[in-house]
Amino acid sequence: MQTNQPATSLLYDLPSIVDRISLQALFARPQPIEVELGCGDASFLVEHASRNQDRNFIGVERLLGRLGKLDRKGRRAALTNLCGIRIESAYFLKYLLPARSAAALHVYFPDPWPKKKHHKNRLINEKFPELAGQALLPGGSIFLRTDDRAYFAQMVEVFQSCREFEPAETPAHLAAVVTDFEAEFNSKGIPTLYAAYRLRSP
Repeated sequence: MQTNQPATSLLYDLPSIVDRISLQALFARPQPIEVELGCGDASFLVEHASRNQDRNFIGVERLLGRLGKLDRKGRRAALTNLCGIRIESAYFLKYLLPARSAAALHVYFPDPWPKKKHHKNRLINEKFPELAGQALLPGGSIFLRTDDRAYFAQMVEVFQSCREFEPAETPAHLAAVVTDFEAEFNSKGIPTLYAAYRLRSP
């Protein structure tokens, strides 16, 4: 039986962890780039990439098993505008993604590290806006979602304290594409908390 699934893996093996990646090596077509930091089982990213063929998408994830799901789902959908990279998210922004290259960043349901002594491990902390500002094009956006109210308050606080970003809205068409965690939480009556910020132009 024939399939339209691409033969090659959608996972990108980093040639170096100290040199910034070449976006031309990731995608055949030069298009605006969006990045999901912590892509889970890739439910959101595969659907979002399928709906937006005029953009390229990078899924960043530490866990190889989750990236395997991105690869399988993406190839099953015959996507050529999607790739996965195995690395820690903050490191990827700081050292590997070319500066001013992303049109959007997505951070959905990151680990809340609920114990106070572990808050320092949260991805969205006081240092994160600087990393996001380095990665985004002027006018680019970061979209955030969580179910954790305390973490959400921290997200809002760190971005409100950063003059380089201004509040924005999460478009309805984007909110309509849910993640795996989101679907699970919503089924239990746990609402999604949304925030979005836009990098101001110089």
